[in-house]
Amino acid sequence: MKSEARRQLSTAEERRETVLHTAIGAFAARGYFGTTTIDVAKAAGISQAYVYRLFPNKESLFVAVVEHCFVRVRQSLEQGAASATGSSPEVALAAMGDAYARLISDNNLLLVQIHAQAAAVSEPSVRDAVRTGYARLVEYVRGVSGGSEQQIQEFFRVGMLCNLVSSIGATEVDAPWTRTLTAGIRHY
Repeated sequence: MKSEARRQLSTAEERRETVLHTAIGAFAARGYFGTTTIDVAKAAGISQAYVYRLFPNKESLFVAVVEHCFVRVRQSLEQGAASATGSSPEVALAAMGDAYARLISDNNLLLVQIHAQAAAVSEPSVRDAVRTGYARLVEYVRGVSGGSEQQIQEFFRVGMLCNLVSSIGATEVDAPWTRTLTAGIRHY
């Protein structure tokens, strides 16, 4: 007889998850430097002191948000890989790329990624979180796709271009330069 017990979150763990999800929206809207823990507390409906009980400082909260976003990217890549209709690197990478394109239609996730890369320039803990996140993604994509170094680099290069195209709304402008940037890129 197999027992499948669901793990129950404590009130503190539930509140931490709530604050983390709320913080995604707050950091997406104003970035690391423009968001305060007061902003997050108000959005979560709790006191700033309670935010500090859950996260020692704004930096650790933002790092947790960044790590959570990398987990979501990994999950989308896993779903893409699982839906691949073949086993060649090209097919696996295309399926993962499609899943990522769907994921970044969530503007909050896209904005957090962009803000994290900007903050990584001057904030060492954010830089470490972004490096670790990309290291894990690159190794996952390499392992699951079996792609060459060039194919893996191309996959991430196109992903970064997708971020740019989405963030500037390039598909909303009909001009030669936007057609050049968006050619062959899926958008949802």
